[in-house]
Amino acid sequence: MAITDKEKGVWGLDQVYNKINQGSIWEYTGTNALFTWGSNNSGALGLNQAQAQLGGASSPIQIPGSWRSLGVQNSLGANQGAVNTDGELFVWGDNNQGQLGQNDEIHRSSPTQLPGTWSDSFKIGINHSVMVKADGTLWTQGHGGDGQLGQNNKIYRSSPVQVPGTWSTTQGTMTANYYSTGAIKEDGTLWGWGANHNGQLGVNNRTYYSSPIQIPGTNWSRLYGDFMQRFGIKTDGTLWAWGHNQYGVLGLNDQGPGNRRSSPVQIPGTTWSVLSSTYGNAAAAIKTDGTLYVWGSGSYGKLGLNATTNRSSPTQIPGTTWSKISISADNMTAIKTDGTMWGWGKSTGGQLGQNTMETVSSPIQIPGTTWEDVTSSYLAKAAIQLQ
Repeated sequence: MAITDKEKGVWGLDQVYNKINQGSIWEYTGTNALFTWGSNNSGALGLNQAQAQLGGASSPIQIPGSWRSLGVQNSLGANQGAVNTDGELFVWGDNNQGQLGQNDEIHRSSPTQLPGTWSDSFKIGINHSVMVKADGTLWTQGHGGDGQLGQNNKIYRSSPVQVPGTWSTTQGTMTANYYSTGAIKEDGTLWGWGANHNGQLGVNNRTYYSSPIQIPGTNWSRLYGDFMQRFGIKTDGTLWAWGHNQYGVLGLNDQGPGNRRSSPVQIPGTTWSVLSSTYGNAAAAIKTDGTLYVWGSGSYGKLGLNATTNRSSPTQIPGTTWSKISISADNMTAIKTDGTMWGWGKSTGGQLGQNTMETVSSPIQIPGTTWEDVTSSYLAKAAIQLQ
């Protein structure tokens, strides 16, 4: 905890002693603390405890340090990553495909650093990872059997390898899970590579590509998705979907494999700003007015609509102050503008942070009021809180 004067900034110890009885106006600035909870498979909680020592945590537990960003959610993996306030990227959890970039396939139960200075655009995926450095260079590692590393081959890599180009450093401008990868460049162009069996690359075919191929358009601003479908937002606030359409997850008022799209199709509306999706069965997005919409599979109540019904079109969750959303396979977690965090859906590993394993179908608050970022792996959560 640092003590600062409104005019002169952070004071040294001597200045604090001299000022303490002078009645000056003080401000207190805290650190961004990182918390994890849920299942601890493969050390996914980053608490330096193997699964045999800690089966899971149903309430948030702090990881030491001061942290800046969690990148984007990885819905299927048992691993995680975070960038600290110095721009250093740390990773932990499952590493059976070399996706942690440590030149081995050994799991890590504590945060382990990847050399370099990194941006907020990164994703530590179930079998491969994609990360952008502060200088806009993009790096991949892990499973490459479907060309998802973007190296014009199908070779595995347990250390980071570079994909040519200058890429966006903004959080929420890439996706990587299982078979394929997508990312937005600094110039607003959108690119995909890897598997394409559901048309998830968005290039009007189902051909696999082991090098980046461009999706039409030059004004993309956000990208989310999983191994079966993708969602993108353009700078004009329009929302687009493509890929597999199980449970109506594309939000286009239809559903089923026969309704997949291999090119981006617009979801109605022009004020979309934040996205999240998971495991091919559910999605959510926030508009600029703070309203939150969900669609896809309603199993376990994970759409937060007090029901288990599937929705093939965006349906609003009550409230107008939502700011961030992250989805795992069976639940969702969201943050409001007042810093409160809410969860709903299945809680097998305690992912709802309620100190129970109870499933709920409507938003329930996770303790705390200064939450700033949240992300999800398959059975675990991570969030940053200002302290």
